[in-house]
Amino acid sequence: MINQLTSPSQIKSIMKKHNVRFSKSLGQNFIINDFIIDEIIRRGDISEEDSILEIGPGIGVLTQALAETAHQVIAVELDNKLIPILNETLEEYDNVKIIHNDILKIDVSRMIEEKMEKPTKVVANLPYYITTPIIMKLIEEVSGIEEIIVMVQKEVAERMMAKPGNKNYGLLSVMSQVYSRIEKIHLVKPDVFFPKPEVNSMIIRINFLDKPLVSVEDEFFFFELVRAVFQHRRKNINNALKLYFGERIDKDKLEKSLQKMGLETGDRGENFALQEFALLAREIKKILR
Repeated sequence: MINQLTSPSQIKSIMKKHNVRFSKSLGQNFIINDFIIDEIIRRGDISEEDSILEIGPGIGVLTQALAETAHQVIAVELDNKLIPILNETLEEYDNVKIIHNDILKIDVSRMIEEKMEKPTKVVANLPYYITTPIIMKLIEEVSGIEEIIVMVQKEVAERMMAKPGNKNYGLLSVMSQVYSRIEKIHLVKPDVFFPKPEVNSMIIRINFLDKPLVSVEDEFFFFELVRAVFQHRRKNINNALKLYFGERIDKDKLEKSLQKMGLETGDRGENFALQEFALLAREIKKILR
């Protein structure tokens, strides 16, 4: 590589040169381990056939490896202080475009359609503080993505893969599993980052399904219902739905619908499988009509 950015001393030197400090609020922890970078490239099957959308390139540690392997890299960075550093560390790569913006405010589907030349993969070492909103946006709103390879906090990965009855099972679990298949790639310890975070991370691969795992008549209402259930996850399903929908829902009809589905009013939604949520959404929508 032209710039070797996995050296803590070099990272310090670059940031000192540009008078930039690490931002804890933006979750800036840079990879300093070549094996982890190689693992992301290898296990993500990154090749010259791919266009890559990288979220949060930081100072360009992973971006360099992506640029040397992929056809094209578009890197979206929120921190304006890092843009001059990226311009320097990536100046030798003519297949990289840096965009200074907030990924949560970008129409990512449109950007992929207009700017990406090959099948698109998303690659990111996601900041912990904003991991869940980014993952949910990519899964729920964005089209044109072939695959996502991300480094996330270990707890987030566990929530995405959690099954009914598990303490980590929640809205993110349901949303992830309805639309995609998630594969655990590699557990990552804090010492592969600089500065070191206080928690373990995990590299995961997200492959989108050809069609949703369960048949949902109204996706918006389906996820509204799931949010309602997990917003009051310690309440039984009967009380959780009454608390969320209030006077909009007829209590007697609700209890009859639960019985029709073979559910007890004392059951908790955190134990419901995806298919049960789909059936519940269908029944509750009928009541609300």
